[in-house]
Amino acid sequence: MSKAEALVDPAPVFAALGDRTRLSLLLRLSDGRARSITTLSMATNLTRQAVTKHLRVLEDVGLVAVSRVGRESLFASRPEALAEARSYLETVSAQWDENLTRLRSLVED
Repeated sequence: MSKAEALVDPAPVFAALGDRTRLSLLLRLSDGRARSITTLSMATNLTRQAVTKHLRVLEDVGLVAVSRVGRESLFASRPEALAEARSYLETVSAQWDENLTRLRSLVED
């Protein structure tokens, strides 16, 4: 098992990030402020239900957290989930660098 395979499965996170609307929502939440579905819906052409669906996908993979304030749900980004995804990509990148170094060594020797 490689180092990358030993990490928690990042595929669901990358799948969630593979949608333009979800990326846009995550970008809006990246300032650290929690926002309601109503607030997040105002800047889009989407219905509240559609925004809710996208936020639930982000929540399911840990990219956003939800808290209740009265009758309202507030969503906030979870930067640690992105850090885990970035760590995975760095691990894969390091493996590629090692493989290229070994290939270069074989070719040059």
